[in-house]
Amino acid sequence: MSLDVFRGLTVMAMLLVNNPGDWGHIYAPLEHAKWHGCTPTDLIFPFFLFIVGVSIVYALDSARQAGHHGPLLRRIARRAAVLFGLGLFASLFLLWDLRTVRIPGVLARIALVFLACGVLFVKTTWRQQLGVLALLLVGYNVLIQLVPVPGIGAANLEPATNLGAWLDRLVLGEAHLWQESRTWDPEGLLSTLPAIGTGLLGLLAGQLLRLKNLDAASKVAWLLVAGGAALLLGLVWSNWLPLNKSLWTSSFVLYTGGIAAMVLAAFYWLIDVQGYRRGLTPFVAFGVNAITAFFLSSLLARGLNHWQVAGPNGPVGMKDWLYQTLFVPFIPDPYLASLAGGLAGVLIWLGVLWMMYRRGIIIKV
Repeated sequence: MSLDVFRGLTVMAMLLVNNPGDWGHIYAPLEHAKWHGCTPTDLIFPFFLFIVGVSIVYALDSARQAGHHGPLLRRIARRAAVLFGLGLFASLFLLWDLRTVRIPGVLARIALVFLACGVLFVKTTWRQQLGVLALLLVGYNVLIQLVPVPGIGAANLEPATNLGAWLDRLVLGEAHLWQESRTWDPEGLLSTLPAIGTGLLGLLAGQLLRLKNLDAASKVAWLLVAGGAALLLGLVWSNWLPLNKSLWTSSFVLYTGGIAAMVLAAFYWLIDVQGYRRGLTPFVAFGVNAITAFFLSSLLARGLNHWQVAGPNGPVGMKDWLYQTLFVPFIPDPYLASLAGGLAGVLIWLGVLWMMYRRGIIIKV
């Protein structure tokens, strides 16, 4: 249950960050770091990828031990393809222009991390997975800081001129990148390699929790120690390679993965070991239908922005009209009004997901 609660909290935070009342007045803790650095908001996506890794262990361990890996690998590939397809559909929704559709994205990255970690879980041991993790983090560090960028010059960590941005433009083309820049993408191809490392940290944590010869207190202690060590190593590494979510730097992987491990340890101890369950149903409701909540909320947000209604200064999107009508007149502080608008959206989705949960409706992707 602790994993569902952790996932539910993470998705609720995702919805809150992705749908503020007013993009021009985002409540400060809900903003990403401008470039280098790590805010509380920057923890959300790595937390989710860490949870993906933990979930793989619980979902696939029995089938892996039973053998016959062919069907299991096909199942992993099919789920990754569905997740990737949902991401493309969300990007195309209401625009339907294949010439400019964004190919990278949150769901695309989840799909690729799930695919890589799923295959590694089935085909490798935890020691080999630890080796792959080290190779990915060190290898990415070498690529991003030492390899010259063709047509630009020396290796650098700037948004539009780093090696990852160059690779995205080369392979995908500017038309298919994040529309806010068109020169780079925060979920680009090269930075997906260390993102797989985040999933591997979750994979290792999940295997620790599944050990049958280790008592609960020891599992919590190991998670806390390993998480703390990863956090400290990430902070030390950040002196050479800064924490950066958009580049998904190796230091960022260790720092955020370490925090995720310690949060999971706390939840596991309180919920699964000590049996604390009061007031957790809303988070479980979000957690068991996490992808559904994220996907449908993305479609609804785009639909409300696309639907134009008459405003005092001309047509405006329905989302903006609702915000200006229901929140701005009653909350003088624009940042608090923006926060209230985002929270209202989360509460609406909580109502939907709670009804689904009460009726036993869980949509498997």
